[in-house]
Amino acid sequence: MTAESCTGGWIAKSLTDVAGSSGWFAEGYVTYSNAAKQRDLRVTARALREHGAVSREVVRQMARGALERTGAHLAVAVSGVAGPDGGTPAKPVGMVWFCWGVRGKGRSGGRLVAEVHRFTGNREAIRRKSVAVALRGLLDLAR
Repeated sequence: MTAESCTGGWIAKSLTDVAGSSGWFAEGYVTYSNAAKQRDLRVTARALREHGAVSREVVRQMARGALERTGAHLAVAVSGVAGPDGGTPAKPVGMVWFCWGVRGKGRSGGRLVAEVHRFTGNREAIRRKSVAVALRGLLDLAR
């Protein structure tokens, strides 16, 4: 399950490029706008207001929302500044937050792992590197 912002569906595309992926990939969300993050993934207005879309708090809520809304076992959420514009001193172009989630069993709430990366390059390079990190994290979690 994917919950994507700056990658715009590229992670889901990469997963579904694999023959037989219909056996294990059911759906993904592209929530580029804050309104979509709130509506589709239950990201809170408070998290967006206090931390911004490119933050640990928001990607954690995106991943949790994806798991809750779909029943998927694994999820990845990505939000970042791919550029060339939109960066700030606190959140420069190339800053991308990731969160990988695993559904818990029974009463367990599962597990969420979030981390930030800072990539260099143009928009294409930042997005490509983001997809690679997201997929690598999913593979690590699936093992």
